[in-house]
Parts: sequence; structure tokens; C-alpha cells
Amino acid sequence: MTAPVHAVSTTGIYCRPDCSASPLPRHVSTYAHPAAAEAAGFRACHRCRPYRTSDLATWLDAPELVCRAVRMVVEGALDGATEIDLAARLGVSARHLRRLFETHMGLTPDQLARSRRAHFARRLLDDTDLPVVDIATAAGYGSSRQLARELNRVFRAGPSELRSKRRHADRLVADGGLRLRLPFAPPLDWAHLLGFLAERATPGVEAVDVDAGIYLRTISVGGAPGVLAAGPPTSDALLITWHLPRWDGLTHLNQRARRLFDLDADPADVLAVLGDDPIVSSGVHASPGRRVPGAWEATEIAVRAVAGQQVTVRGATTIMGRLVERFGSPVGGLVPMGLTATFPTAEVLAEAGVDAIASCGLPRSRAAAIAGLAGAVVGGDIVIDGSVTGRDLHDSLTGLAGIGPWTAGYVAMRLGDGDAYPRGDLALRRRLARWCGIDEATPAHLDEVAEIWRPRRAHAAIHLWSMPVPEDR
Repeated sequence: MTAPVHAVSTTGIYCRPDCSASPLPRHVSTYAHPAAAEAAGFRACHRCRPYRTSDLATWLDAPELVCRAVRMVVEGALDGATEIDLAARLGVSARHLRRLFETHMGLTPDQLARSRRAHFARRLLDDTDLPVVDIATAAGYGSSRQLARELNRVFRAGPSELRSKRRHADRLVADGGLRLRLPFAPPLDWAHLLGFLAERATPGVEAVDVDAGIYLRTISVGGAPGVLAAGPPTSDALLITWHLPRWDGLTHLNQRARRLFDLDADPADVLAVLGDDPIVSSGVHASPGRRVPGAWEATEIAVRAVAGQQVTVRGATTIMGRLVERFGSPVGGLVPMGLTATFPTAEVLAEAGVDAIASCGLPRSRAAAIAGLAGAVVGGDIVIDGSVTGRDLHDSLTGLAGIGPWTAGYVAMRLGDGDAYPRGDLALRRRLARWCGIDEATPAHLDEVAEIWRPRRAHAAIHLWSMPVPEDR
């Protein structure tokens, strides 16, 4: 669990628990999250700078509906929308949603969104030399005046004063692009994460330099191409360099990058859940910073999961490369990076048809599954924006021809559901059998064992996949 923040009534300031300040205990109140302290009228400490730490780890102890709503707010659900709109997507009333937020978080959804935008803008003031007007755009504000008003509310100072307070080591300089830090709760097993992504990198869209510790991929921003370059990490932050056509929405691109690298996971929480498990505990203790590799885009990882059915990882990667070559949008000037195109959209794949998709080396049944999936996304029959429960997502995916529990679980796991895993996975079953000293582990046996891993089944699966199995077992 990420530690709460402490607010001091005599100073009006809130701090991280490890701050060197030492107020009298009777003057200290505890809040679960910085946004809650700000909603109560406190400002961030200039000494410990709580806005620079991991901004959404697994600190939230709340009903599943609230957790889904928080994730949607973080990913931009309230940009250009209201709490009424958010509640409607979740299937509840706005009044009920606000009541849940106030009970479990001490603030409203709108206050959470406002706090996150302000914190992101403050980090841009620290880390970059972007003009204030560009920072306002990147953080989701309509104008630099609106940004200044919000910074004064949260930090009691305007952009110029806050930038003057940044420390020498804060400023990041990139040889092209915009470099930022994505903080995380250490440790981070970057080598394992990079190796997993390298083995599955889609040709033309992703490129991984394992030796240099760098991950690259093309992205689409409002229909225009851009590039994300990640790594290597420091002890508590992953360095990201953005090459973008414009800066609007950068705060939400940052959050998608966090999901891609599972930076919101807290190793201490994973250890608390799995540290005593008889099967995966040795892996958890040996590699406490191991993360669940995520995905940049939902349709892309769903197509990858279908393409990977009953073929090797290398075979699925080859098929993905052909899909990109045939249907992706070419991007010029990136060949030295190993990048040539953005991944095709659901609309493009839906219009392509079964025969064209099958020509990329897929059996017709699997090509039909990809076409059906893309059509369901376009038509709104499949919702993968975080607004539905894991069960509803699973049921909607498995309701499509050619998609079973393994595929649905794998997609959910790669999209950031920490309690999802590929049900019935043969590799997991074989490794489970070895660890349990039995000849065969059935899908039912795997499900039974996985119940013990809740709510961290995704991390348990990642550890079990990669843990060495003693030969005498």
C-alpha cells in the first residue's frame, strides 16, 4: 500500500510520511491521497514535494465501482464531460457516485481530476522548459490563465514562481522530443519487462533495444503519428521521451504509458498478497519488482491475443507484422528507430473483411474472429474503456465467435486488470503441475489455485510463467 499523506493544521501544508518536517502529532491529520488533502484546503509541501511521487499506486481500498471510476478519471473521462456523464457510463446516478467518492476517498470525482491536472502541470514546470501556454494545453487546461488560477488554488503560487522553485536536478534535457519522469514505487524489474515486450514487439510499430534498455513505439494522437521512447529507469522513475505532433492530452498519454509498464503497481502490496504463497512466493521474493506488461491500445492487444491462439509467440509476432504492413498507416522518417507505421484501427480492420485479414497468414476462423472483434468495438458491443466490470468485459469478449476464456483473460490482464489471467493457459498448467509434483494440472486445478492469489492473479501468473522450476519436482 502506498502511504497516505499527512496534513498539518497549523501550517495548512500536507506532506509525505518521510518528510523531514516534525509537527506535533495533535496538529496532524491523515488523508488517503493528496487530492483529498487539497480538497480539505491543504497545499503540497515544498520540501518533500508529494506531487512528484507515484500518483496512483494501489493505495485505494474501496468498492470495485469506485476503483473503476478512479481509473476512468485518471484516463481522462472528465475531460470535456461531467460527473453526470461519468456516472451514466458506470450505470449509476451522479449523486450515488459522488457519495461513494466522498465516503471512500474524501473528495469528488471532479476534485480528483482537477488535482491530477495540477500535479501534472507542476511536474512539467519542474522537468521541462515548455512555455506555460504549452503546459496548459498538455495538462488539459483551456488557457494559461485557467492553469495559473488552478496552480494558485493547489500550490498557492503561479507558474513563474513555481518554476523558480525547481531544483537543478529536476530539469530534463532531451536531444529532440520532450523528456519526462514517470515515478513508481520501487523496485522495477525493467530487464524482465523489456524482455517480455521485446519477444512480442510488433514489427514496424514497436522496437526494443534490450542492451540499451530502451523501448520504442509509434502512437497516434488525433490521427497524427507520434513516438514514445521509454527507458532506462532511475531508482524511482522511468524516463519517457515523447515525440508528438502537439501537446494537448499529454497528461493522459502519460497515464497510458504508466499502464503499459504497470507503474501503478505497488511491489509491497504484491508481496503482502503473494509473499507467503507456497507456489509463487519464491519468485515474488526473488524478483519483487516484476510487473505485468501492459498494452498501449485495447484493440491492438485484443488482435494480438487472437492472432496468438495455437501458435508460438514468434509466429504471432510474424502475423502482427503482416497486419501492420497490409493495414497500418505508414509513418515516414522513423526507419532508423526500427519504426515504420502505426497499428491499424478497429475501423480499418472491420472494413478490411475476413479474406483480406486471412491473407496475412491466419486461418479463416481466426481472421473471422479478428474481423468480428473489430466490428464489435466499432459498433460499441465491446466496451474496453474501463467503464465495465471485469466480468462484463469477459462475457462480452467470450460472446464473440473464436474468443474463449484464455483470450479474454489475457486481454484483461494486459489492459491493467490486476486480478485477470489467461484461464486454462497450458504453460501455467504445466508449471503448476511441476511445482505441485503432479502429472497434470487441469484448467479446474489452475482456477482453484488462482483463487488464493486474488486480487493479484495477474502478478502471480507473470511470476509463475518466469520462475525456474527445480528439476527434482
